Amino acid sequence: MAQIDITKFMEDNYKVSDFTHLHWQGTFQDYVDKVTEDPRIARNAFQRIHDMIMAAGETKYTEYKKEITRYHFFDDPIDGGKDAVFGIDVHLMKLVNFFKSASAGYGTEKRVLLLHGPVGSAKSSIARMIKKGLEHYAKTDEGALYTFEWFDEEETDILGGQKIFPSPMHEDPLKLIPVEVRKAFLEEVNKGVDGLKINIKGEVCPADRFIFAKYMEKYDGNWKKVMEHVRVKRLILSEKDRIGIGTFQPKDEKNQDSTELTGDINYRKIAQYGSDSDPRAFNFDGEFNIANRGIVEFIEMLKLDVAFLYDLLGASQEQSIKPKKFAQTHIDEVILGHTNEPEFRKLQNNEFMEALRDRTVKIDVPYITRLDQEVRIYQKDFNAEKIPHVHIAPHTIEMAATWSILTRLEEPKKSDLTKLQKLKLYNGKTLPGYNEDNVKELRKEAIREGLEGISPRYIQDKISNALVKNGHVGCLNPFMVFNELETGLKHHSLINSADQLDHMKEVLAIARQEYEDTVKNDVQKAISVDETAIQTLCANYIDNVKAYTQKEKIRNKYSNKLEDADERFMRSIEEKIDIPESRKEDFRREIMNYIGALAIEGKQFDYKMNERLHRALELKLFEDQKDSIKLTTIISKVVDKETQEKIDVVKSRLIKNHGYCEICATDALNFVASIFAKGDSAKS
Repeated sequence: MAQIDITKFMEDNYKVSDFTHLHWQGTFQDYVDKVTEDPRIARNAFQRIHDMIMAAGETKYTEYKKEITRYHFFDDPIDGGKDAVFGIDVHLMKLVNFFKSASAGYGTEKRVLLLHGPVGSAKSSIARMIKKGLEHYAKTDEGALYTFEWFDEEETDILGGQKIFPSPMHEDPLKLIPVEVRKAFLEEVNKGVDGLKINIKGEVCPADRFIFAKYMEKYDGNWKKVMEHVRVKRLILSEKDRIGIGTFQPKDEKNQDSTELTGDINYRKIAQYGSDSDPRAFNFDGEFNIANRGIVEFIEMLKLDVAFLYDLLGASQEQSIKPKKFAQTHIDEVILGHTNEPEFRKLQNNEFMEALRDRTVKIDVPYITRLDQEVRIYQKDFNAEKIPHVHIAPHTIEMAATWSILTRLEEPKKSDLTKLQKLKLYNGKTLPGYNEDNVKELRKEAIREGLEGISPRYIQDKISNALVKNGHVGCLNPFMVFNELETGLKHHSLINSADQLDHMKEVLAIARQEYEDTVKNDVQKAISVDETAIQTLCANYIDNVKAYTQKEKIRNKYSNKLEDADERFMRSIEEKIDIPESRKEDFRREIMNYIGALAIEGKQFDYKMNERLHRALELKLFEDQKDSIKLTTIISKVVDKETQEKIDVVKSRLIKNHGYCEICATDALNFVASIFAKGDSAKS
């Protein structure tokens, strides 16, 4: 191992200037100069969080004819996507709108923000990102904020015999401007300002108020002399240091104490100050106190004891708290709670909690119902970079995600639509007879969709189990994951009825069938990948369709005789994509009209331009070639050299074009061969 000169390493990589920049100190006048130069410094907590989210950027896109905004903040750029939230952009827009409204002072700043949703739906991830984002943002010049400390070289009794007394609730220095002159000060400082205006709300905490009053007495009301004992300093928010970011987690009722929220008396200091009502003998270290200027998170908020919920009422509506033995104390912080559905239903049914319900803004955080977004969750943890020793076979993650979403979808009200088709529509696929308006309607009618079903945690756990059990094989395939998913269902703590278990198994069978169709499709494509053969087949089909639609004869290239269009040949292709006899003329005319339109533009028709025709040609070519390859001989273990060579070509195509490895390509071929073997035996 290489030796490191730690001194030189630190000199090269650590900048003292960065530290001093983040630990700036100055006079009260220095601070006022900074604020007048950049009013953002004096923002409240809601404004700061909204600006933090917006600073990360946004992307707009259209879904179901509605403009959606994706806020890049929720991609978790700070931590490389570790807590990124996908697939619920509409709900995240509601969250950002809450902060936008609160930052403008429209009333939501007096509300408790409650994230509501099923277990594992990213409520904690959103809260964690906001807290983490605030820590990071406070260290940037754009997110800078400041507090102050009292200092006195004489070590007088005012500061309790100490030289420095930091503001216990990290108050904004502007609050030291007396209330009676604030209006005139704000009019002067905001004169000619079009954008964000400086505002001062509330008074300093009891300890700062006490010290301020003592110095005012000492200097006979000379405010300027008092400010000589004030040192303004940069405030760095930190959850670990309990500065500006608080977290409260409910405990059992015997151990719950409201002083955890609003602080408690420091009995050791009573002897020093002579009274338990002296604010200097009080620890302003409750979660509400330390979270001032930032955010306080209530984990499983509705599990709190009723006494705590009353504290929430004042903290939200009045933006003040009541520490023991002291007057109402102003706070500037976002109150963020999260809860699951059973607890929220309990709140709704509790008539004594009407006041809290009225002061709560609920934002739903449901499960994802879009397949490609659900897949992104699992790809964060299960990919080649994190698991280099095991290859994850194509469709493994996708099939696990398919099952999880199927458990969350409501049964379609339209009898001609299956759950799987609904899943594909939600994922942006097209189906005959369904457009964006129909899909939008499907989403509207499914009120409970995404609030029930299997959580991503269960999927992650079972994929992990499958990797541990089958890691020695070198490749993880969908069947291994399906087996784990099914085995774990009987022990799943959230499945509490036989009907629920049966439903989960039913949709698992749908996912298995979807994989069977998908892997057959891969093998079919690998067999019929010959571009030249498909082009020849397409040209032959187009010639026959042209002759049929224009009521012409077609020249047989072998006998050179003019013959009618080959109806049997055309139907053998059209039937592959389920075009009934009654629709064949419409389909053929659509093809010819499209070719004619291209010709007018000087373009040439390519079979890849029509997805349905492309698929039909692949299936037809596969049917023509599968017998020559004799796939079914794979499972008999008796394969002649010529067939083996053809099988090896197909296998190499699966590896090269579809992401298979040697192991899963062999498994896929064996599986598809067994399907065809069953089909052949059924026919006989």
